[in-house]
Amino acid sequence: MKKIIALLVLVSMFSCGNDANKLTVKGTVKGLKKGSIYLKKVKDTVLVTVDSISVNGSSDFTLQSDIDEPEVFYLYLNKNTKDDDRITFFADKGLTEINTSLKNFSFDAKIKGTKQHKLLEEYLAMIGKFNNKNLDLTKQLFEAAKANDSILLKQTETELSNFTKRKYLYTANFAVNHKDSEVAPYLALSEIYDANVKYLDTINNVITPKIKASKYGKALNDYISKIKATEQ
Repeated sequence: MKKIIALLVLVSMFSCGNDANKLTVKGTVKGLKKGSIYLKKVKDTVLVTVDSISVNGSSDFTLQSDIDEPEVFYLYLNKNTKDDDRITFFADKGLTEINTSLKNFSFDAKIKGTKQHKLLEEYLAMIGKFNNKNLDLTKQLFEAAKANDSILLKQTETELSNFTKRKYLYTANFAVNHKDSEVAPYLALSEIYDANVKYLDTINNVITPKIKASKYGKALNDYISKIKATEQ
């Protein structure tokens, strides 16, 4: 009997150890009675499903994935691939809680998890204001073209160009100010990948050795190398 108990304790310890080295995502989708929830991530430039669960009656869910270091994951409902209907979050080993609703799956998401995700939310809150201004200028540009107003058209084009530069500069400064976080190279790759390479270089040159050796740090360095190779 003692041997059985000892064996059960060892199995329990091994199981807990495994979970501690995994990402566990728990939460609720309010209003969801039946459907499937998918946990995904990018692997070798391809979006792959790492876990899924079929919901039938209960709106609660638990998903898991192996994870070696902090990286971005995505939560999808019923294989919906529209960006507006997915939840993006920065994950790490341990527990991440995501509570949302069926009606506004992405917009209502409340995420409690990593320090990296908290930092990403801080960035997104500010960049959302930039995006709203960008939409206003784009609408103004369309209306100027439609009215054949060449003066307003040129003025708006200049405003858009200057605004884009400010957005790039803000993102680069945010990344530099958080050079010890995996969020820095991630933002460079996801938000300003099409900016002048000097912005990317600035970030790449200041991130800490630990971040430079991370998944996104390596990807940023490789991306910059490819850009420079094509420019020669």
